[in-house]
Amino acid sequence: MRDWWKQWLTNLGWSQSLLLGTLDIFFVLALTYMILVIISERRTLWMVRGFIILMLASALSNKLGLPLLNFVLEKLVIGCAVAMAVALQSEFRRFLEQLGRGEFRQLFQPSSLAVPKSDSVIDEIVDAVKELSKNRIGALLILETKGPIDERDFSVPGVRLNAEVTKELIQTIFQPKTLLHDGATLIRGSRIVASGIILPLSGRTASRQLGTRHRAAMGITERVENCICVVVSEETGSISLAERGILNRPLTIRKLKETLEALLSPAVDREAVAPGLLSLGRQISTKGLALVSRLFGLPSTASRDKK
Repeated sequence: MRDWWKQWLTNLGWSQSLLLGTLDIFFVLALTYMILVIISERRTLWMVRGFIILMLASALSNKLGLPLLNFVLEKLVIGCAVAMAVALQSEFRRFLEQLGRGEFRQLFQPSSLAVPKSDSVIDEIVDAVKELSKNRIGALLILETKGPIDERDFSVPGVRLNAEVTKELIQTIFQPKTLLHDGATLIRGSRIVASGIILPLSGRTASRQLGTRHRAAMGITERVENCICVVVSEETGSISLAERGILNRPLTIRKLKETLEALLSPAVDREAVAPGLLSLGRQISTKGLALVSRLFGLPSTASRDKK
């Protein structure tokens, strides 16, 4: 018994290093999963992968004793971190808000994508914008792309409507003599949620040709990444579309329809990049069993199922 106790004390340092190494890997995996949940889009995933490769290369150069290469890579990592913080400011803002509120469970839950808008809804929006542009009636539409918008991002939430999307209703809302024509209208799925919404203006330096509606469209899409805005100019009747703070103008009706169909349809680059924890656990267990079976020469699960 005494010899076993001495042996256990001798091996304690090795066990402790193994435990710390396991915890280190676990926390890195958890942090990586949280980053995938935050970015939530495949097109941004390549940028994150490049950043991770730079960090691994920096750590490897440090282990290999290459001080000059390690110095350059460290500076690149810092610069890329700042650039990502600017490019993904809305995602990091949501992450910090959830962290500050103590919503730790939501940090590991992928954001659910909204049901894509049907062709009939897009046609109603396009037809309404066409008539508004033709008559030079100013309009501002907010279209959710995935997940509901937090109304606290609005300066004034507006008036609740909860009505079906129709071109007649959209045109009526933005008639100059109505009480709600000055604000924005929020569309969620196939419903008009609210109108008369006052949006925060963009702080960017914009052209003098752009009015308040254009700056508001740029401002809300800078703050919220899961929406786009369609703007009709009251002075010229030109059509614009704002996404992630960038204004695309002028657009033809055909180009607007193609853009809306591309943005509001289920596409590969807008699928969630982080699976649910249960599915992720099943994937890891399946891969682990396959690896163990391969190492020990055991028949795989698939081959057993065929038999």
